[in-house]
Amino acid sequence: MTRDETAILQINVGLLCNQKCRHCHLDAGPHRSENMDRATAEQVIAYAERSGFDIVDITGGAPELNPNLEYLVERLSEIASHVMLRSNLSVLGNGQKDRLIEKLASRRVAVVGSFPSIDELQADAQRGEGVFASSIAVLQKLNRIGYGQEGTGLELNLVVNPTGAFLPPSQEQSAKRYRDVLKRRWGITFNQLFSFANVPIGRFRRWLMDSGNFEAYMEKLARAFNPCAVEGVMCRTLVSVAWDGYFYDCDFNLARRIPMGGKKKVHVSEMPEKPAPGIPIATADHCYTCTAGVGFT
Repeated sequence: MTRDETAILQINVGLLCNQKCRHCHLDAGPHRSENMDRATAEQVIAYAERSGFDIVDITGGAPELNPNLEYLVERLSEIASHVMLRSNLSVLGNGQKDRLIEKLASRRVAVVGSFPSIDELQADAQRGEGVFASSIAVLQKLNRIGYGQEGTGLELNLVVNPTGAFLPPSQEQSAKRYRDVLKRRWGITFNQLFSFANVPIGRFRRWLMDSGNFEAYMEKLARAFNPCAVEGVMCRTLVSVAWDGYFYDCDFNLARRIPMGGKKKVHVSEMPEKPAPGIPIATADHCYTCTAGVGFT
């Protein structure tokens, strides 16, 4: 597989997270200390500027726990026309991140909230006790300031994923169900919903192996391989830079520490421009996740 035009710069600012989800491919959690420092953040900003990235995707861990996030948002929103922040939602609760929420809104940063289930017991079992209620409160707060509301330009998208070793239902069906239930029960609205399969690496891979589900899950992914999905996988148009400044073809290769193209590690300070079209992309068995069914992205 080879690259197309690289349009998106994804920045993983660290593995520190307030949650320790069973499906996390990065093993993120409160016990992790990897976090992008200010010097690396400056190098990433300089790279985004000299390469002319128009779309920037900030992720983690919980990126809100990186002390340089507000600075990154401020600078990157001056460079790129579309900046998005992936959030587990609960980290924005309890009023501790109100200033950050105001900054995101003022800079028109899209919020992509991970919200795996509209069943409270399922969600808390996967992500931790109380996470569901906290996430609902944050979604309501985001709605109040205009996120997910028509005409505001403040984009609120949701990401859902299965709670076990199975593939997600139709994205269209999930979007309709979530839209109906969230509106009726909590008055919550959002723009788009994306339905992703769990990637068999990190903590989820260990759970699959410990529970005896690994081989069956891999077979399920392989049987669902859709060659038409290959054209649209994210690694063809995205490059991911880690908290330490090194490049990967995607966040999943980052988790497995497979360098961009499967070759020598390249640091953001050494990268003159976007990866060129035609460069090989490193692949492994987890790539079946992105090519199962209708695809991952």
